[in-house]
Amino acid sequence: MDICLGHITQPIFAASAVTIGNFDGVHLGHHHILQRLAHEAQARGLQSVAVIFEPQPSEFFSQQLGREPSLRLTPLRDKLRLLAQTGCLNAVRVLRFNPEFANQNAHDFIEHILRRELNTRYLLIGDDFRFGKGRTGDFALLAQQTDFVTEQTPSILIAGERASSTAVRQALQQGRLDKAKQILGHDYVLSGHVKHGKKLGRQLGSPTANVHLPPHRYALNGVFVVAVTGSFGVKHGVASLGYNPTVSQEKRSQLEVHLFDFSGDLYGERLEVAFLHKLRDERKFPDLATLQQQIHWDMAQARAWCDLSG
Repeated sequence: MDICLGHITQPIFAASAVTIGNFDGVHLGHHHILQRLAHEAQARGLQSVAVIFEPQPSEFFSQQLGREPSLRLTPLRDKLRLLAQTGCLNAVRVLRFNPEFANQNAHDFIEHILRRELNTRYLLIGDDFRFGKGRTGDFALLAQQTDFVTEQTPSILIAGERASSTAVRQALQQGRLDKAKQILGHDYVLSGHVKHGKKLGRQLGSPTANVHLPPHRYALNGVFVVAVTGSFGVKHGVASLGYNPTVSQEKRSQLEVHLFDFSGDLYGERLEVAFLHKLRDERKFPDLATLQQQIHWDMAQARAWCDLSG
């Protein structure tokens, strides 16, 4: 799968089948869209392309209005990995959502992106898709274009509920990792490189890997049982995702992971952390001794959960 970034002066392909969206989480509803896109692309002799935005439009407008950023499920790198794993795409076009792009009207988007960059011959969009300045572009406008076919895909229901990124965010906020997995079709995963931290975990008898995350506002917060993939294979452990209020004043999510039955140097390695079960919410403790006691209790609970889950 090709990844197309930055300014493009030549068409990506001779002719493309295109879908557009945030694809945050790359859940089962997204999978349905991408599978249908791949089918149509093959039937029409086209290359399949997904168009995504970075930052996501809601994040951009929150920043412009001075509001708290909207919740993010998957940073760009994780999103691209998940899109590639579907096996449905020849390319992903990443559009930089900046003030200039936000002011682009719907007709210019059609001309510059769909025609010039992508040579679109088939377009598949979700039933709630809007685009262009003021969200004036919609299915009706796209359907008026005569040089490509535009079709809509209906909502996909999972256990009677519409599969959506919003539903995944709500499930994660509620600590319902089972429900999030049901909609996603996979465990919720974040990844990042291990960087040097304060090494407080080592002082407290539970060394942790400080997994660096992009500075988004994440839907998940608390202490979790996790499965971690790295050069060592897959190991279970316990992870804290949040602001570490007992020892830190930072307002940026931090992911700290303690691996069971592991000793070694992980600095610089990229880890994929799958969240399996929530143990508790994050909270501030009165002192380090109380925090240490709680950490060891969390580790015992996590091991017990792993044993029961096989």
